[in-house]
Parts: sequence; C-alpha cells; structure tokens
Amino acid sequence: RFLDDTLTVLAALPAEGLPLPVFATRLLAGDAHALDDGTRLSTAVLRALAALHGTDPPASAADRRALWALAGIADDALSATVLTAGLRPEGTGAVARALTVLTDAGHAAHITLAQLRDPGELLLAPGPVHITENPSIVALAVGRFGPSCPPLVCTAGWPNSAAVLLLRRLAATGATLRYHGDFDGEGLRIAAYVRATTGAGLWRMSTTDYLSARTAAPTGPPPGRVTDAPWDAELATVLRKSGVAVLEEQMADALLEDLADLSPDHPRPA
Repeated sequence: RFLDDTLTVLAALPAEGLPLPVFATRLLAGDAHALDDGTRLSTAVLRALAALHGTDPPASAADRRALWALAGIADDALSATVLTAGLRPEGTGAVARALTVLTDAGHAAHITLAQLRDPGELLLAPGPVHITENPSIVALAVGRFGPSCPPLVCTAGWPNSAAVLLLRRLAATGATLRYHGDFDGEGLRIAAYVRATTGAGLWRMSTTDYLSARTAAPTGPPPGRVTDAPWDAELATVLRKSGVAVLEEQMADALLEDLADLSPDHPRPA
C-alpha cells in the first residue's frame, strides 16, 4: 500500500496550485494528513522529487516547502506568479483586460496563481506561444518588439504552479507551446519537465543547436550533472563530453530573430 500511495502521488504531480491537505484528500482515501510534514509517505515523495530536480533531499522545512511548490503544491496563491509578455486574451474579465492593456503599452506582466484560478472571462487564442527559462530573454523581447511582442511565457527556472496552470490552459485552447532554456544539466531537466507536464515542444534545444551555439561562444561554465534529454538521444552525451554549458542568454540573438518572424512590426531583415 505504501508503494502504491507513493506512485499515486507522483503520478498526480504537478498539481495545479492545490493546498497540500486538499491534494492528499483527493488522492489518498480522504486522508488530509497523509502527506503532512514528517510522515513516511511525505518523506518518500519528497526524496523522489529531489531526485527528479537533481537536488539533495530537503534538509529543512523551507526546503520541503520549496520542493512541494515546484510540484504545483501551493499554500500562497499570491506569491506564486508567472511572467508573461505579448498575451492579448479576449474576454471581459479583469485578467484579460489587464493583460491586453499591458501588452498594448509594451509591458510584460506577472499573473498570480489566484488570478489564474479565478480570472473571469479569459479567452486565450490559439497560436504559437514561446516559453523561456530566463526572464532576461523576456526583457530583451519586450525591449525590442514593444507592443508587437509575440506571446511569451517565462518559467524563471523550474515552473511553479502558476506557470504550469497557465501553460496547460494555453495548450487546451490550441496554443502551440515551444520551450527554450539553458544547455546545462539543470536546463535539460527543466525542459524535460515542461515537455512532460504541458506538452510543449522544444525550441532550438537540439544537439545541432547546442553545437552551433558552442561555435559562437566556445567558453562557458561547466554543465553540472547532466541527465538524458528525452527529445534528443545525443544531446546529453555531447554536453557531457564537451563539459561546457551554453546559457540561454548566449543564444538571445537567435531566439529574438525567431520571434521577429512572428512580430509584424519588426520582421527579420531581408
């Protein structure tokens, strides 16, 4: 029963911003305390999550809360936010109107988990949505394209419950999600996680893209512990052998050129 419960919990993650007792009640025979801090089941699940994220098992209550948050378990719907740019949803709800006003003014926007849970009328149009790991790419895109910035979502590292909820809603409306992040061990794990939890495709995250970026930027930090990339069988091997990471900012020019093709007021130069 213990193993079955552990696998049941892991299979249900990431959650969409549920409080831990509510999540436990829904999955574990109505037992709201089954995943309380210090229980055998909670410890096993957190150790598995730490392995997934390539971190040490949590040593403090703060570490445990952080791991649960990465898995979409939230106890603060206001501090969990997702960074966006270029979103112009239809609808009369407050979130739709705020996003449209900010996009028209050439600004990025943070959406809270609370707003995503109760957005009012929020009609997200289908189409391409690009996802970045690092906020600096969003800043560059907004600076270059202004009000014409194509739709962007930033995970800011591992996506929190707000990011997962937004990306799943975008996918459900027919958006084509494409993710780019760092070429290092952590970046590959984040990319695999985003791909698995939201159905996103990859954006310039192939072995060929990595080698091309290395040619332009031959030096960089070590990649850390590298795990296999499910979308490209060669990538992890090549990255380990190279021993050099390529961070997302080093590919900013190429990423912005891709986005220029989607920005009618800022096309790619002929």
